[in-house]
Amino acid sequence: MEYTINELGKLAGVSSRTLRYYDEINLLSPKRKSHNGYRIYGQKEVDLLQQILFYREMAMPLESIKQMIESENYDETEALQSHLSKLRAKREQIDVLINNVEKTIAASKGGVQMSDQEKFQGFKQNIVDENEKKYGKEIRKNYGDEIVDASHEKIMGMSPDQYEEAERLSRQINEHLKIAVEQDDPESELAQKICALHKEWISCYWNQYSKEAHLGLTQLYVEDPRFKAYYDEVAEGSAEFLRDAMKIYCR
Repeated sequence: MEYTINELGKLAGVSSRTLRYYDEINLLSPKRKSHNGYRIYGQKEVDLLQQILFYREMAMPLESIKQMIESENYDETEALQSHLSKLRAKREQIDVLINNVEKTIAASKGGVQMSDQEKFQGFKQNIVDENEKKYGKEIRKNYGDEIVDASHEKIMGMSPDQYEEAERLSRQINEHLKIAVEQDDPESELAQKICALHKEWISCYWNQYSKEAHLGLTQLYVEDPRFKAYYDEVAEGSAEFLRDAMKIYCR
C-alpha cells in the first residue's frame, strides 16, 4: 500500500512538516514522487518510520538514529530487540513508581507501613536509568559491564542517608572547585582536598577503588563534551583543573 505525505502523517501521528524534514536530512525519503510532485511512501518507508519513531520515544537524537540505520552492521531485528528490552525496563520503572505512589497514599491514610527504603526505590531506579541513557556507552566501554552493573546495584541499595551523603559530597566538591580554579594551583592544599573528597564521593558508587580508574574518570571529564559542560558550569576550565590535580593526588 502507498501513502501520500498527508496520509502517512495522519497514520503515524506526525506532521507533514516533520516528514519533509526527515526527507531533507536524508533520514526518511519517499519511495517516489508523483507526476505532480507529491511525495509517495511505500511499505519500506512505513516500516522505517515506525523504527524512527521508536527511537525518538527513547529520546535518541535524529543524527544518532541516522548513523545507526545507515551503518553496515545495522540489524533491524536486533535493533528492535534492544528497543524492546529498553521499553520493558522503562515499564518496570514506571510500575515501581506507581507502586511507590500507591503505598505512599495508603501509608498517609494509615493503611500500611512504608519503609524509608521503599519510599526512594523508584527515584533511585530513575537515577540509574538516566545515567545509563546519558553515559552508559562511554562508561561501559571504559570500565566494563561488570563494574557498571555493580555500581548500579550499589545505588539501588543506598539508604536515604547514604544518598544524601553522596549529594552533600558532590555539592562540597563543586563549592571548593570553584575557588580552587580561581587560585589556579593543582598542588594546593585545597585542590588536593577536593581530590580526596572526590575519591570519597565516587566510593559511594564504586565497590572497588583504583588510582588508574580514578585518573581515567577525570580524563573522561575533559574528553566528553557532556561531562566537560557540567564542570564548566561550576567554573570554566574546572574539568582540566580537576584532572591535573588528580594526577598529583594519585602520584
